Amino acid sequence: MDPTPTDPTGIPPELVSFLGQPGGRSVIVKGGAGTGKTTLGLELLEKLGESGRSFYLSTRVSDEALLRQFPWLKTVESRNRIYDAGKIFLETIAEREREPAAPVSPAVRERLNQARDLLRTMGEEATRPRTVDRTQLNALLQRNRMPELEHLYDRIERVLPEKALLVVDSLEGVTHKYALEMEEMVMALQKDLAENSNTNVVMILEKPEAGGIEYLVDGLISLSREEVDERRIRHLRLEKLRATAIPRSRYAVTLAGGRFRALGLLPRPEPTEMAPHPWQPIPDSRTHFSTGIPDFDTLLGGGFRRGSYNGFEIDVNVSTDDYYRLFAPMFLNFLSQDRGILGVLSGGESAESLKDLLARFIPPGTFDSRVRITDYFAAEPKAPYILPMLRAGREDAQRALQNAERAVRGDRQPQPYIEYTGFDTLEYLQGDQLAIKTLFMGVERTSIMGDVGLGLLKPGLSSTAEIVNMMDTYFRVVSIDNTPCLYGVRPRTMLYALAVDPEAGAPHVRLIPLV
Repeated sequence: MDPTPTDPTGIPPELVSFLGQPGGRSVIVKGGAGTGKTTLGLELLEKLGESGRSFYLSTRVSDEALLRQFPWLKTVESRNRIYDAGKIFLETIAEREREPAAPVSPAVRERLNQARDLLRTMGEEATRPRTVDRTQLNALLQRNRMPELEHLYDRIERVLPEKALLVVDSLEGVTHKYALEMEEMVMALQKDLAENSNTNVVMILEKPEAGGIEYLVDGLISLSREEVDERRIRHLRLEKLRATAIPRSRYAVTLAGGRFRALGLLPRPEPTEMAPHPWQPIPDSRTHFSTGIPDFDTLLGGGFRRGSYNGFEIDVNVSTDDYYRLFAPMFLNFLSQDRGILGVLSGGESAESLKDLLARFIPPGTFDSRVRITDYFAAEPKAPYILPMLRAGREDAQRALQNAERAVRGDRQPQPYIEYTGFDTLEYLQGDQLAIKTLFMGVERTSIMGDVGLGLLKPGLSSTAEIVNMMDTYFRVVSIDNTPCLYGVRPRTMLYALAVDPEAGAPHVRLIPLV
C-alpha cells in the first residue's frame, strides 16, 4: 500500500507556521531510539527547506548510510541539502587557512549592538541580516577549532539575507566531539544563528529528555512510541512553539517508505465538501466482493469473501463519522452496481444521515429503492427506505423482512446484498442470547445465499465474545491521536490509518501503514 500522506507535506501545520515566521527560530527534537527523529529532520529539509539554503550537519550518519535508509534522498536536489560533517571537515582542512579576523574593540562592538537593536525596533530589517553573527562561536573557538561549524557559518552567510534552515543531528555528537557542554552549544546556535542570523535551527537530541536546556530554544518537540494491542505506533507531541498557536498538540506518525508523516492533517470532510462525481465501482472477483477501498481489498486478499460475515469492533472514542469513513466505500460499491443494503443501524446512526452521506454519489432513486433500514422505534414508514417494526407482530415482522429482502435483492435479476447489523441495537432490544441467535441465522443465510455480512460491535456488549467467534474476519477500529485507525485480529494485521484519499477526495479512502 502506498503510504500517501493526507496533506501536501505530512508536517503538522503548527510546526510549518512556527518555522515560517519572520526571523529565525530554534527547536529541539527529542525522543528515544527509533522514534523517527532523523527522519523528521530530513523531512523538514525536504519539505520546508530551499535548495542551496538548507543544511544537514551530521556527526554520526554518513551520506552512504543515509541513502541506504532513505533512498528518496538520491535525487540531486535532496542530496545537495545533506551536509555531512565528515565531508565538511575534509573540505575545511583542504582550504588555505584564513587569516584570523582582527579583534573588535569593545567600543566598536557596543556601537554594532546598538545598531542591531535599532534595526530590530524598525521591524523586518532585523530579521534580514547580511552577515552571520559569530559572537558565541568565537568564544567557543578560544578552546577548540571546530571546522565543521566554522565552515557551516560561512555557508549560511552566503545565503543571507534569505532565510536558511539548519538541522543538527545530533547535539550529543557535536558536543562530545569538541568536549562542549550541551548548554553552551545550544546557546551558540540560538544566539548566533536563530536570533541574529535569520536561520531556522532544528537540533536533534538523542534522548527523550532535554535535561533542562529547553528554556534556551523557541520550540520543543518530543517523539515517542508505544504499542497498541502488540502493534507499534509512534507519536509526535508539540510541547512548545513560541508565539505560535497549538490547536492540536499530538499527532500519530508513520515512517512508511522512509518518510516522516504526521497523520490526520486534513480537516474532517463535511458532506457539502465531498467529491460530487458519481462513484465508480471497483469490480468484484468471482470469489470476493470489493470493499470499495483498494488498499483494504489487497489486505483481505481480494475483498470480502462471498458468503462471509465480517465483524468490526468500534472503540469508545471513535465517532460515527470516523467509522463511516470505512463503511461508506463498501456501501457505495454495492449500490453503484445496483445491489442493495439491508440494515439494523447502531446507536448514534440514523437512516437520514446515511442517505445524506451516500445518495450524492449514486443515481437518483437508488437509495430509496435498494436500501432498507429496520427501525424498531418507528410505527409508520417515514421514508421508502425505512422498515417500521414498532407495532409489527411476529408474522407481520416476518412478512415485512421478506419484502425488504426482495427490494434490496431486486426482482428481475436477484443480486447479492450487504446485511449490515449494529449488534448493540439487537442486544438492547432482544437481549444477548437472542441477539446471538439472530447472528447465527444471519451467518447461515449469508453463507447460503452468497451475500456479505457486516457486523458492528460497540463497547460493553455482553455478547461480544460469542459474536466474534462466528465472524470470518474481525477488525478493530480505534482512534489514535484523533486519527481513525484499523487493524485486523482475524486475519492479524498491522495498524493502518483511515485517511481520505488526497487525490480522489472523500469518500475515497487510503489505508496508511503505521510503521
